Amino acid sequence: MEEEKQKLGKRITPRDAAQVPGSVADGLNRSERVASVSIGVKTFPNSADEQEHSGKSGHDLRVPVINMRGRALMPTTAKKARHLLKNGKAKIVGYAPFCIQLLYATGETIQKIVLGVDAGFKHIGWSVVSATGEILAGEMELRSDIKRLLEKRRQYRRLRRSQLWYRKPRFLNRGKEDWLAPSIEHKLQSHIKLIDRLKAILPIAEVVVEVASFDTQKMQKPEISGVEYQQGELQGYEVREYLLEKWQRKCAYCGKKDVPLEIEHIVPKSRGGSNSVSNLTISCHDCNQKKGNMTAAEFGSPQIQEKAKKTLKAAAFMNAIRWKLVNMLGCGYTYGYITKCNRIKRGLEKSHINDAFVIAGGDTQERSVTVQKGKQVRRQNRSLYKANLLKGGRRKRNTVKEVKGFRRFDKVLYGKVKCFIFGLRSSGYFNVKTIEGEKVSDSVSCKKLTFVERARGRIEEVKRAIPPRAEARGLLAHN
Repeated sequence: MEEEKQKLGKRITPRDAAQVPGSVADGLNRSERVASVSIGVKTFPNSADEQEHSGKSGHDLRVPVINMRGRALMPTTAKKARHLLKNGKAKIVGYAPFCIQLLYATGETIQKIVLGVDAGFKHIGWSVVSATGEILAGEMELRSDIKRLLEKRRQYRRLRRSQLWYRKPRFLNRGKEDWLAPSIEHKLQSHIKLIDRLKAILPIAEVVVEVASFDTQKMQKPEISGVEYQQGELQGYEVREYLLEKWQRKCAYCGKKDVPLEIEHIVPKSRGGSNSVSNLTISCHDCNQKKGNMTAAEFGSPQIQEKAKKTLKAAAFMNAIRWKLVNMLGCGYTYGYITKCNRIKRGLEKSHINDAFVIAGGDTQERSVTVQKGKQVRRQNRSLYKANLLKGGRRKRNTVKEVKGFRRFDKVLYGKVKCFIFGLRSSGYFNVKTIEGEKVSDSVSCKKLTFVERARGRIEEVKRAIPPRAEARGLLAHN
């Protein structure tokens, strides 16, 4: 028994282990290093959340480090980061991911790190991989309300021009040849900002982005070929006449004939539907009003919903920005079919994070035990008043901007639950939810909330991966 204890002591407390040049271990003296090792043999906390953020989960978590000049260094372990903070040799500069800045001079020896990016219309998957393992991985959900808000603003401006003495609308003020729609430009810039933010905290030597080209016509009609590419679905028809022929000149929902028929969206535009003819049908006025904001399936007509072809917004987006993104970053690229082939060879499930891991050249490296879940949110509604007037012509104040120092989407602690403020009230009672939108409380007093982090156009949280092992494959997040 005594021999086993001596062997254990020799294994966990090396006396003359050489330190990597430029690592944060240079800032710890021998006694501090021994103390940091001895912490690892204590009993782990029962809470998975405490283990995840304390670095006591038994896994080698990595913490990004930047030096005194703001240059990214090789990441360190959570244990060393905890001791540096405790001894006043570092300070916290970020929480998602958790990042520290050294307060003393150190070397700058770094290894080769590759960032893989799975670009997308709704989500961005990313993975930072070194020769030994996956350092960080995450997924960002992009905003999808830009187009709706711009259309809403356009309606307000047109109304103001029609009611007031105002300048005439301009039509020749579209500038550059490579101009992109604002909603597409926002998503493109979101990719670039995310990559720049990761470069600021990690010494990334190479960036690889997946580019994909989609044949949108073949996606809708697999047997298309030759001159059919130039003809299209509406050849020889006007839209309304085409719909009347397609739906036998009767209401698609109630079957009425010989009544005025209206063009109607199977999936409403407010729910992400498009103006494509495949998403249009005809209905009588009564059915159109009753259907309202519902899809055809929700209205009780699943057979009509089946005829609505899947939207091609994501495919069109990737066709528009794939080379622009690569040229702006000056980075490497790979193709979607190569990513799919390599992912299947490695036995990984289909996900944005797994794709990014393969794009970065990941193979047998140890996977990260945590993933960064992010979601873009609106920073602020700057309108002073609501658009609709109250009785007597009075204008109602718009959304409350700040209450008791709290703002919308701020990260807070409610008891032991980390959540976000989704609704503010001037009374001081807020609506708080998780990052996935799950309700925590509809009305909780601000006195019971502890401020954690200010929302800066995005909300982020660290999630634990399943399973947290070196041989882990499909990375699905949970609390």
